[in-house]
Amino acid sequence: MKFGKEFASQMVPEWQYAYMDYAYLKTLLKEIIRFKQRTEPPVTTPAGLKRSLTMYRAFSGLIHRHGHVGHVKSPNNAAAGGDIEDQVILVKAMKSEKSYSDDGNYQSNFLMSAEEGGEYELLYFRRLDDELNKVNKFYKDKVDEVLKEANQLNKQMDALIALRIKAENPNMDSVYEYSNRNAEMSHLASDVAATSAALNASTPYRARSTSKGDAEVHMEVIEEFLLNNRGNLNDSSADRDVNEPKTTNSSVHEERPDGIKASRPAPLQILGRVKLHNTLETPRSTIKGILKVSKNRELNHKHLKKVEGQLKRTFIEFYQKLRLLKSYSFLNLLAFSKIMKKYDKITSRNASRSYLNMVDDSYLGSSDEVTKLMERVEATFIKHFSNSNRRKGINILRPKAKRERHRITFSMGLFVGAATALLVGLILIIRARNILNKGGSTLYMETMFPLYSLFGFIVLHLFLYGMNIYFWRRYRVNHPFIFGFKQGTELGYREVFLISSGIAVLALASVLSNLDMEMDPITKEYKALTELVPLALVCLVVGITFCPFDIIYRSSRFFLLRCTLHSVCAPLYKVTLPDFFLADQLTSQIQAFRSLEFYICYYGWGDYKYRTNNCKDNDVYKTFFYIVAVIPFWFRFLQCIRRLFEEKDPMQGYNGLKYFSIILSIIMRTAYSLNKGMVWQVLAWITSAIAGIVSTYWDIVFDWGLLQRNSKNRWLRDKLLISHKSVYFGAIILDCLLRFAWLQTVLNFEVSFLHKEAMIAVVASLEIIRRGVWNFFRLENEHLNNVGKFRAFKSVPLPFNVDEDEEKDEDK
Repeated sequence: MKFGKEFASQMVPEWQYAYMDYAYLKTLLKEIIRFKQRTEPPVTTPAGLKRSLTMYRAFSGLIHRHGHVGHVKSPNNAAAGGDIEDQVILVKAMKSEKSYSDDGNYQSNFLMSAEEGGEYELLYFRRLDDELNKVNKFYKDKVDEVLKEANQLNKQMDALIALRIKAENPNMDSVYEYSNRNAEMSHLASDVAATSAALNASTPYRARSTSKGDAEVHMEVIEEFLLNNRGNLNDSSADRDVNEPKTTNSSVHEERPDGIKASRPAPLQILGRVKLHNTLETPRSTIKGILKVSKNRELNHKHLKKVEGQLKRTFIEFYQKLRLLKSYSFLNLLAFSKIMKKYDKITSRNASRSYLNMVDDSYLGSSDEVTKLMERVEATFIKHFSNSNRRKGINILRPKAKRERHRITFSMGLFVGAATALLVGLILIIRARNILNKGGSTLYMETMFPLYSLFGFIVLHLFLYGMNIYFWRRYRVNHPFIFGFKQGTELGYREVFLISSGIAVLALASVLSNLDMEMDPITKEYKALTELVPLALVCLVVGITFCPFDIIYRSSRFFLLRCTLHSVCAPLYKVTLPDFFLADQLTSQIQAFRSLEFYICYYGWGDYKYRTNNCKDNDVYKTFFYIVAVIPFWFRFLQCIRRLFEEKDPMQGYNGLKYFSIILSIIMRTAYSLNKGMVWQVLAWITSAIAGIVSTYWDIVFDWGLLQRNSKNRWLRDKLLISHKSVYFGAIILDCLLRFAWLQTVLNFEVSFLHKEAMIAVVASLEIIRRGVWNFFRLENEHLNNVGKFRAFKSVPLPFNVDEDEEKDEDK
C-alpha cells in the first residue's frame, strides 16, 4: 500500500482536516514534474546500454560518509559540508525563545525562486510551511487540553484515595484529627529521614555500596514507622508509586534530603471540599431532582464502588486520547519526511535535512509531554484499578484490535445460501401445490402470515443495518465512536449479516414446516405442534437476546437491551445518541409491535388450536392496536422533552411537536382503518399530510443537514462524503416518496394478486427501507459535525465536583 493511502487509513476520522494535507502537497510536486517534462528534453539512453546509470557512478566506499553539499545541520542554517551558496532553503522559527507559543510560526525561504520554474517550488514550500504551522498549533492545543484534564484527574484521584481511607475506617472520630495526626507522623518521619541522610553523608561511599542501598533501607524504616503508628488504619495510598503524577493541593510526596521521597497518605480534608456530581442519569436521581429532594451529600463507603467505576472509565478514555495524540504526532512527522524525500527525488536537490531539522525542533517533534503522561497514567491505572497486575491493566488500556475471522465469513455464506435455498423451495412448493388457490389460504394469511411477517421485518432491518455499517466503514464514518461502543466489541457488517441470515433460515424453515392448509376432519382442529412453531421461534430469539452467558455477542446484546431500557423509561434516563437513535428505529417497526400483540392474542386466547382470528372483534385488542402503534413515537416525544429541559434547546421542543403530530396521524389512520367513516378519513388525511410534510422536511434539513441554499454544493451541504451528488438528491426523493406510503391506508389502495395482510407487510417494509436510508445520512451528518468540532473522544463525567474557590482560599 502506498503511503498516501496508508496515511489516510490511519487518520483519526474526526481530525482528518487537522492532519498534514499530504495529497495536496503531492499535487504540487506533480506540477513541478509536469513543468520539468515540458521544459527539459527527455534523456535518451543508448540502445545498447542495458544497465542502470547508477551502475557506472563512482564507488562511494563501504563506510557511509555523513554530510552532503546543500544540507544544513540545523535551523540556524550552518552549512553541512558545503558553501552557503549551495543551500536550497533557509529555515527559521518565529517563536518565543523560552517556549513554543500559540502564535509561533515556522517559515522556510526558498533560495532558488529565480530559476526557471522556481515559482512552483516556492508555492510548494509556502504550503508546506502552512501545513507545519497548522499541525503544530493543533497538536499543542490538544496537548494543553490533556494536561488540564490530567490536573483534574489528579484531584479526582486524591479524593478517591481519601474516600478509600474513610470507607475502610468508618469509625474515625474526625477527619481533621486523623489528618493532623498523620501530618505529625509525616513530620516526625521527615526528621528521621534527615538524621539518616546525615549519617549516610558521613559514611564512605564504598561502605554504602556494599549492600542494599541505604536510601531503600531508610525508606523501609520510615514506612514501617508510619504503619506502626497508624494502628488499624490500612491506607491503600500509603505506598503510592513515586512515578505517579504529583497533585497540587494535596501532594502525596515530600521532598527529603538527598532527593529521597517518602510516601504519606493523601490528606482527608479534601473530602470536605468535594461533592458527588448529580448527573440525573438514573430514574431515582431524576425523580429526586424533579421533586427537589435533598440528598445526603456526605461521602461514605456506599459511594466508593461507583466512584471507582467512573474513574476507571475516565482513565481508560483519557489513555485513548493520549494514544491518538501520539499517533497523530508520529503520522505527521512521517508524512513530512516522506513528502520531503519525494521533493528531493523530483528536483534533485538536498533540502530535506534542513527542513526536517526544523520539523524535529518544532513542538510536534520535540514535545514529550504525551509520552510521559502515558507512562504516568499506566502506572496509576495498574496500581489503583488493576490491583498492581500490569498485564491486566495494560490489556484494559490497550485493547487488541478486533480480528476478522474466516469462520464468520464462512458461516455467513452458509446461512445466506441456506436461506436462499429455503426461499426458492418455499416458492416452488406453493406453486406446485397451488396453495394460494386452496380454501384455507385466506385463513392462513389472516392468522399465520402476521406471525411469520414479524421475522421478515427483523431480518430486513438487520440486513439494512449491516449495509449501513459497510458503507459507514467505506466512507470512514466513525460509527463505533458515535454510538459509544466499547472498543473491540462492536459488530461488523459480516456479524450483522450472519445474525440476520441465521434468523431468516429459522423463519423460512418454520414456514416450510407449517404450510398445512387443512384441519383434522374428526377433531376440527389443526395440529397443535406445528401451530406452536412461530411461538417457539419467538421464545428462542427472546431467550438468546436476554441470555446472560457469554455467547452470541453478549456485549452487543446487553448494549441493545440497555438502550432499549433507556428508551422505554424515557424521560427518566439521560438521553444519549444511541438511545434516541434506537427509538427512531423502533418508530419504523410499528407493524412488528402489532404482530407481537397478535402473538399474545392468538396464543393467549387459544385461537391457534382452530386457526381462527377473533382478535379484531375484541375491544381490548382494538384499544391496544392504537397503543402499540404510538408507543415508539411516545418514547421519542418524551426524550425530546427531557433534552429540552436539560439542554434548553428550542429545537428539541419543535422535534417533540413533530413526533406528537405523527402520534395524532397514526391514531386517526388506525381509527379510519377500523371504523371506515368519512369523518375519520378526513381527519386521517389532514393529520397525516401535516405529519408527513413536517417529518420529511425535518429529515432532510435537520437530520441530514441538506438543502442548504448557500452551500458550496448547491442545495446540499458544504462537506459531502460521497463524491456523486446525485446520490443525495436520489435519497431526498426516495425519502419523500416513502414518507407518504401511508397513502395506501387512506386511499384503500389494493393489488389483486396480494392479500390485504401481504399489502400491509409491503408498506411496513417500505418504511423499514426508508429508515435504512435515513440511518446512513443521519450518521454521516453527525460524523461531519464531530469532524467540524474535532470531537474524537467520549465525554465521561467525573465523579467528584471539586470546590475550586475553597482551594484558592487555602492557597492564599
